[in-house]
Amino acid sequence: MIEFEQVSKRYDGDHTALKQVNFQLARGELAFLTGHSGAGKSTLLKLIMLMERPSAGRVVVGGQLLNTLPKRQVPYIRRHIGVVFQNHQLLFDRSVFDNVAMPLEVMGTPAGDIGRRVRAALDKVGLLSKEKMNPIQLSGGEQQRVGIARAVVNKPPVLLADEPTGNLDPALSADIMRLFEQFSQVGVTVLIASHDIALIDNMQRRTLTLADGRLVSEGGVS
Repeated sequence: MIEFEQVSKRYDGDHTALKQVNFQLARGELAFLTGHSGAGKSTLLKLIMLMERPSAGRVVVGGQLLNTLPKRQVPYIRRHIGVVFQNHQLLFDRSVFDNVAMPLEVMGTPAGDIGRRVRAALDKVGLLSKEKMNPIQLSGGEQQRVGIARAVVNKPPVLLADEPTGNLDPALSADIMRLFEQFSQVGVTVLIASHDIALIDNMQRRTLTLADGRLVSEGGVS
């Protein structure tokens, strides 16, 4: 589902963020991405999201080579990639329902389908009863679950999470990880960037470790 082949990314000023990175993630696989600050984790995620293009090598997502993808096709690819952020990036002038509905509205989904799919996503993350609330009324863990519902409301085959438990306590972090596991069990490929080594060790999943832009380890089980 995700393939990096000899991928390097060099920025202006001769800073090389990634150096000849190789890995593959299968459909339905859940894996972690870790490494020190500045190791290249964010750059790797941005290449998958098409926020950046590689300087060398091949990035393939869902069988689609991203390197030479025309700009007009970028929005289509992005619709197939859900993204969860550490700080939620929710809009506090809209309800929980409206926050989750945003990706569907952008896609021009019919109103009737929006209601059904938003409520299904909220039910999946245990927040169906809070659809009319403002996100600011929710706890940090609940806000993160709203962000997850928004990321998966259009049923993307790939889900990326950038430090999704960075602001949560261990119990809430475990709840969020169980949600990600449930998505992988139905065929979603999940890649989670995290500094939380204890959490990663507890999950016992394959872990891609970056150091100074190089992939130095692919430990764990898939």
